[in-house]
Amino acid sequence: MDQVDDYHGVTIADPWRWLENPDTPQSQAWIAARQHESRAFLDAIPQREAIETRLAALWNYPRWSAPSRRGGNLFFSKNSGLQNQAVVHVSSGAASDARVLLDPNTLSSDGTVALVDLKASRDGALVAYALSSAGSDWVEWRVREVATGRDRDDVLRWSKFSSAAWLPDGSGFFYSRYPTPESGQSLRGVNRNQHLCLHLLSTPQSADVVICERSDQPDWGFSGEVTEDGKYLVIPSWVGTDSRNRVFLKRMAALDAPVTPLFTAFDASFDFLGSEGDTFYFRTDHSAPRSKVVAVNVLHPEPENWRTVVPEGAGTLADARMAGGKVLLLVMENVRHRLYLHETSGALVREIALPGSGTVGALSTRPTDNELFFSFTSFTSPTSVWRHDLAAGTSTSWAQPPVVPDARRFVTEQVRYASKDGTIIPMYLVRRADVLRGTNAPVLLYGYGGFNIPIMPAFSVANLAWLEMGGVYAQPALRGGSEFGEEWHQAGMLQRKQNVFDDFIAAAEWLVSSGWSTPQRIAIHGGSNGGLLVGACMTQRPELFGACLPAVGVMDMLRFHKFTIGWAWVPEYGSADDAAMFPVLRAYSPLHNLKPGTRYPATMVSTADHDDRVVPAHSFKFAAALQAAQAGEAPCLIRIESKAGHGAGTPTAKAIEEASDRLAFLVKIFGLKGF
Repeated sequence: MDQVDDYHGVTIADPWRWLENPDTPQSQAWIAARQHESRAFLDAIPQREAIETRLAALWNYPRWSAPSRRGGNLFFSKNSGLQNQAVVHVSSGAASDARVLLDPNTLSSDGTVALVDLKASRDGALVAYALSSAGSDWVEWRVREVATGRDRDDVLRWSKFSSAAWLPDGSGFFYSRYPTPESGQSLRGVNRNQHLCLHLLSTPQSADVVICERSDQPDWGFSGEVTEDGKYLVIPSWVGTDSRNRVFLKRMAALDAPVTPLFTAFDASFDFLGSEGDTFYFRTDHSAPRSKVVAVNVLHPEPENWRTVVPEGAGTLADARMAGGKVLLLVMENVRHRLYLHETSGALVREIALPGSGTVGALSTRPTDNELFFSFTSFTSPTSVWRHDLAAGTSTSWAQPPVVPDARRFVTEQVRYASKDGTIIPMYLVRRADVLRGTNAPVLLYGYGGFNIPIMPAFSVANLAWLEMGGVYAQPALRGGSEFGEEWHQAGMLQRKQNVFDDFIAAAEWLVSSGWSTPQRIAIHGGSNGGLLVGACMTQRPELFGACLPAVGVMDMLRFHKFTIGWAWVPEYGSADDAAMFPVLRAYSPLHNLKPGTRYPATMVSTADHDDRVVPAHSFKFAAALQAAQAGEAPCLIRIESKAGHGAGTPTAKAIEEASDRLAFLVKIFGLKGF
């Protein structure tokens, strides 16, 4: 198909446009051929079976989520090891004293129905839970009775990017939904006009009351949270992935009244923490790029009336909670977490000691709770769960997985290197203790760099297997994330997006110049925005890498905003519809910077047929163009997972298969022995 588009007077050919519709016979034939091609290559790798066996063994350990307490019940999920989906349990106290409340593994034969959210009513008698099928962002909300384990008749569809907030008496809950999509457009159609609804139990979804919507602002999204005293409904509103937001209020006694604006300048982010009467507490980056905590009287919400509770500090305030009448702060310092407890006056109560140097994955508490549950992980420590007594100031282990086999064999260190413009970037290196500089080690370099998302230390079975095989794992804190506050984020977005690619390229150059590896032994990996990162870097510096693994990546920067929720990324990337941003996007768009006759590194693109966030057309078009452009002998494959989406809710079996293919590909390309 000779498709040519005009962008502000510049013509751009798009010969693979037909792959945007995966349902045509031509597309289906192409997909089938690529699947056969990749499977033939991967299944022929002698070490693959041993890799999958080892991964299954490493994956087979119990894993818990941090529990939440409602009423007299504790709710948490647990995976015994190789279950496809974690199982929800309810307990009166200890993890060992629990019964199964909801087992998603019984809802499909292949584990592709996933539980993506669960919220218990205040008395702990009911749970609203959201299910996703085949990895889709679309969810269905259902309601289960905790005492009986039976589902009520309530079923709510066409919800996406939503949680649930119960009415104080448990008679219903708030949730967000989109209009019902047109036939055949649920996985590709554009999602706009989200509205916040109230569902009353035992009524049909058609009777749900729309609490907040803005038909004049179709890009605005809404969520709802009920204050602990039941007096107010807090309604944050956002535009796409922009970290700035608006906040509106409604009195619960007058839900049919218009919303009251609280913060509407759209000049900062505001994260509601809790309230004491008419005094509300927020985490905000208003005049504080690394964020602070403020107290706001909602009857007089003007900035001049705010009281700073905890000012901006040297570290980045990653999260905050009200807990036991105090303020809990999770702070990123040097790309690791620390946890602090403050009075609402601002006075420091204590630092809460963590089990080591790493990442707090979840904070579970309520404004009136006298306890805090939190999870902790590091590169070589699987997630553990801890309970902290807020009154006594003591922490105890609540759920502890077994120690990683030979964990002391591995070394984690943090280095620093200079990016192209001189900015200093910290990077973690994780390796076996006997893998030393100067041994030309194979390196897996992972990055993301975008959307104000920090990439912190975290345990990964696949990475552990890579370390066991003698590989080095490298993880830099690229600009575009939130590791060092909003300024760090803004330095890697819009017109400054090239900084992210420069940071990643400089990481590879440092690994070479420091004697850790050579270009032929460096693999780069990333997913979603990280897939864009890999695609951009391999097209800009193909000679610098030996293998490239872009997963579910945003590869067509000129058309990403035309599918599903892609328009929401415009605040981060800009849009080709904007004459000023078009040349910026064109300059790094992976699809549009592949050059025929170039020797590209060995590449395995990964996507999924039900990815309705970054639609698979991105990967299809990029893989087709890459195969057409490749002048070298290195393989260029695309791995297409069926009945899967953007990654959330992936069944354990599929996760093991995908990781086995990825590691087997690297073993083949780098000539490693495997296990």
